[in-house]
Amino acid sequence: MRYFIWFSYDGTNYHGWQLQPNGNTVQAELQRGLSLLLRENISVTGAGRTDTGVHARQMAAHFDTEVSFDYDELTRKMNGVLPQDISVNKVEKVSADMHARFSAVSRTYHYYIHTKKNPFLRHFSLEIHYQLDFLLMNEAARILQEYDDFGAFCKAGSDVKTTICHITEAKWHQTAEDAWYFEITANRFLRNMVRAIVGTLIEVGRHRMSLDEFRKVIEGGRRTQAGESMPALALSLEKIVY
Repeated sequence: MRYFIWFSYDGTNYHGWQLQPNGNTVQAELQRGLSLLLRENISVTGAGRTDTGVHARQMAAHFDTEVSFDYDELTRKMNGVLPQDISVNKVEKVSADMHARFSAVSRTYHYYIHTKKNPFLRHFSLEIHYQLDFLLMNEAARILQEYDDFGAFCKAGSDVKTTICHITEAKWHQTAEDAWYFEITANRFLRNMVRAIVGTLIEVGRHRMSLDEFRKVIEGGRRTQAGESMPALALSLEKIVY
């Protein structure tokens, strides 16, 4: 039988989601906890791969087992054995053809920035020290939805079959006088795509890149023409829709 497990994590202390030979990962912690409690080797498949230091307010994975268990009890026990920076929100039975990665229809990420020193944001938001034109950045963000090939924002050397993604939302939101976040929703994302898009939008916001030049970056498809990849600590996977 197949089950979905919904969870959240602070990615600060992890080498991303996916199993690594020489680094602690969220996937490894989940598998360890499930295997311990269900008393068999459990392998989990995640909805996607977050990089080192990236967080997730909502992440999903599936696993298969014939062991019977109470969903609420397993959730409670998992939270007892997992580290404090990972929490399980729900476990539920799904149909055998549901897949945590391939059945997802959209994913939403947020990238957080702030302009005044704040010790409570330092692990989850990027502190910046320059002025940004958010109106212009949102004009550029709307341009993203006119395209579907985002090779310009894919990390060089990534092993992907296609750089086609369908973006349905891309917008900067202000949450306080000195705090904003960039929200982007798509059916799939390329490696480092969100951080590269944010870095390029910031070039626009600093008036270092025009809207026409932003278009040419997308159309050119070359990572070297886009902005820098912004730090991982301010990026969070916020929502997955099936």
